[in-house]
Amino acid sequence: MSNLFLSVSNMRLHLLIIVLFVWAGKSSYAQTPKLISKIAFGSCAYQEHPLPILDTVVKHKPDLFIFLGDNIYGDTEDMTVLKAKYATLAQKPSFKNLKKNVSIIATWDDHDFGKNDAGRHYKKKEQSKQIFLDFFEEPKNSERRKRKGIYTSYMHEANGKKLQIILLDNRTFRDNLKANSGEYTHDARYFYELDYAPYLTADSTLLGEAQWTWLAEELQKPADIRLIGTGSQFGIEYNGYEAWANFPHEQKRMLDLIKKTKAKGVVFLSGDVHYGEISKLNAPDMYPIYDITSSGLSSTWHFATPNKNRIEGAIMENHFGLLTIDWYAKSPTIKMEIWDIQNNQRVEHTIKLSDLDFK
Repeated sequence: MSNLFLSVSNMRLHLLIIVLFVWAGKSSYAQTPKLISKIAFGSCAYQEHPLPILDTVVKHKPDLFIFLGDNIYGDTEDMTVLKAKYATLAQKPSFKNLKKNVSIIATWDDHDFGKNDAGRHYKKKEQSKQIFLDFFEEPKNSERRKRKGIYTSYMHEANGKKLQIILLDNRTFRDNLKANSGEYTHDARYFYELDYAPYLTADSTLLGEAQWTWLAEELQKPADIRLIGTGSQFGIEYNGYEAWANFPHEQKRMLDLIKKTKAKGVVFLSGDVHYGEISKLNAPDMYPIYDITSSGLSSTWHFATPNKNRIEGAIMENHFGLLTIDWYAKSPTIKMEIWDIQNNQRVEHTIKLSDLDFK
């Protein structure tokens, strides 16, 4: 009888361990070994807004949702206020619905970093970082918690296919923006006030050397598709607002790094501007770089800035972005979409994965 009791007890213990192991695997996005084929993404979510667009996201049943920044509008040096604004988002029924049904990862932009257009001189960036990581339930042993900044990457591999997701930090190390001094006064394209001008010398940084070194290592890892998430738009031309175009030497450094590492399959995902669009950047000796901007989970804007690289959009209503990867087509494809608040598809652009490779 005692042996039988021990046997039953051991069986229960084993079952408990299995249940806990499965639960732990499901609780952490980075530990879930599955082939990702549908990725939704967006940015600019004011915490006081009901955010019904998140319910629309859930209807599309993505494998993953990426918050690309301005996930709340913190804009404060008071960390109690910042925590309270995250708490407001957490209690939103639409956010709860998203969290219950879709895996979530995130990076930040200026407003959730803590201050409009801020960079490395923001005084509370370390405190803000901890609040951000706690809200998005970053594991306590994560490398993100051990180093400066919040940049990180994820690799999903299944059935011989690899998807790499790289989330950059364009705030913690970034130098101040260069104020516009009337350089474009006579350019008729700019019918609005320009805030910033591009740096003409390479004595400034956007990502910082530690992040650049890390990124070089990431791009050398084998992958079929690499999604690079960044709060500011990468693939647009200069428009006088925040963008990689304000640091043209950093934008070139990124393109040069992709070429140097022969990293195939790179697609950028970006936010910030309160509208959606797809940009296509053509650079010498490499494949086209696409930048899909989804910025308007709650926010809107009244005009789209000039962008010679724009091939789709601009979508001015609330929306989210969606990527669908057909891994098993004879020639695998990436479908890029933007869906609006009425659940109408507003943009669809499909490319072959083979087009994102060095010839």
